[in-house]
Amino acid sequence: MRKSLFIGTLGAAVMAAGGSFAAEGDTLKEVQGRGALNCGVHTGLVGFAAPDSNGNWTGFDIAFCKAIAAAVLGDATKVKFVPLTGQTRFTALASGEVDVLARNTTWTFQRDTELKFDFLGVNYYDGQGFMVRKELGVSSAKELDGATICVQTGTTTEMNLADYFKANNITYQPVNIDTSSEGEQQYLAGACDAYTTDASGLASLRAAFADPENHVILPEIISKEPLGPLVRHGDNNWGDIGRWTLYALLAAEEFGVTSANIDELAKSATNPEVQRLLGTTDDLGKMIGLDAEWARRAIKANGNYGEIFASTIGEQTPIGLARGLNAQWTQGGLMYAMPFR
Repeated sequence: MRKSLFIGTLGAAVMAAGGSFAAEGDTLKEVQGRGALNCGVHTGLVGFAAPDSNGNWTGFDIAFCKAIAAAVLGDATKVKFVPLTGQTRFTALASGEVDVLARNTTWTFQRDTELKFDFLGVNYYDGQGFMVRKELGVSSAKELDGATICVQTGTTTEMNLADYFKANNITYQPVNIDTSSEGEQQYLAGACDAYTTDASGLASLRAAFADPENHVILPEIISKEPLGPLVRHGDNNWGDIGRWTLYALLAAEEFGVTSANIDELAKSATNPEVQRLLGTTDDLGKMIGLDAEWARRAIKANGNYGEIFASTIGEQTPIGLARGLNAQWTQGGLMYAMPFR
């Protein structure tokens, strides 16, 4: 009942607060007039979105925000990062506080329809898992009968957790948390036996521990979590800009366009799709209210999708995530871009 009431109240807030923005349908003009992109991000999830000691935001989701800023404003630094919790993220987007939400958010039916948002695509395929202290001696989530489990409120994680334990005829006691940092504190303090969230989030949290080797991510993945950035319903052009910025990053990796060779390829590429991607032919930008080189700037800002993945959450980072399902479709993964033609 609590969750239904929350969603119902949020839905009403979306329609009331977001209606004027949706009706105007000119987010691009507003962003360009403001001179900065307001991008909603996580309050702090290392590898995805987190400020460093100097307050500079870095991470996988941060790179997407910068790519849009580069495409739209010509400068990847013209972004205001707005940290949002699982409970505040949707109202912030609906009200116009942020122009795009890039906060490891699962694409679901309800969020897409009832809450009146448009997902721009999937930028990370994930699934929900569990982490426990090694000393607990647990090797499977099915051994957590009667356990206390830290779970973030206002997320799909709550429902997945309840469904999994019900399906396996076991019980648990939830320890509700509002943010990842609170969950980390509660888990490390021993307030819960296990922590559950997306597997990538667990890897991020564990990497920041003083003793990561003493914490185990259990093998079960209990849900599918297609994560992606989203915008409000009602502004199709703004949605197209975000969607095709994501596709530009994916296409660049597929075609071998990198931050290092992009300028040279803009002059020498013979592949017609690469030429269109980089704006040397056809000028696709005018179709979405941008100039011909919008995608070139988006790619150059942080590199292609593969470069972003490798530098923020990949196997050579403390997060240590393999590409897996997030490899290019040509390499057995699920990531691909729509054609630039």
